Amino acid sequence: MTQPLVVIGGGGFGRETLDVAEAINRSRPGTFDIRGVVDDAPSERIRALLEHRGVPWLGSVRAWLASSDDALYVVGIGNPSVRRSVVDLVDAAGRRAATLIHPRAGIGSVVTIGAGSVVCSGVEVSTNVSIGRHVHLNPSATVGHDTVIADLVSVNPGAIVSGDVLIEREVLIGAGAVVLQGLSIGARALVGASACVTRSVATGATVKGVPAR
Repeated sequence: MTQPLVVIGGGGFGRETLDVAEAINRSRPGTFDIRGVVDDAPSERIRALLEHRGVPWLGSVRAWLASSDDALYVVGIGNPSVRRSVVDLVDAAGRRAATLIHPRAGIGSVVTIGAGSVVCSGVEVSTNVSIGRHVHLNPSATVGHDTVIADLVSVNPGAIVSGDVLIEREVLIGAGAVVLQGLSIGARALVGASACVTRSVATGATVKGVPAR
């Protein structure tokens, strides 16, 4: 049965999320009826990009919530803390989140992926992995065996999370970063692009460089 879908956020990752939904429809025709994009204040450039690809702008989040549209939603906003504020608002209104997994993502055995998460093309998830709600796995990210990723995490393009890693909620792992095996990343931490994390990261910390400090 075709499910109506809206993407919240028309920026870069929001439009990449549209790509994932469209790829799912090509692989399994009729999976989603993509209604459009919800965004509080899209720039003229973003509105032009949406118009160019034939995707309507549906207005602000609150306007959409006030409408009779009962579509599933997914939040395509890369910043974890901003994503959380939107998710809290939409969930409080009783809306249901979709989960989008690109057909060219590799998902291993015994893997759970929470509602609202987006798994992009080229992602590889190994075995016995738990991924929470509203997680973003960007193109070509890798998640190793026995890893736990909590809600609202962003793993940016090309990042490598090794096996048996714990990533707590609202962490952002930068593009091309590497997290070595058996470590933990505390809630709301930021791992810089191309960093190599060789020891566990405290809650709210920012680390960068090789090795990451």
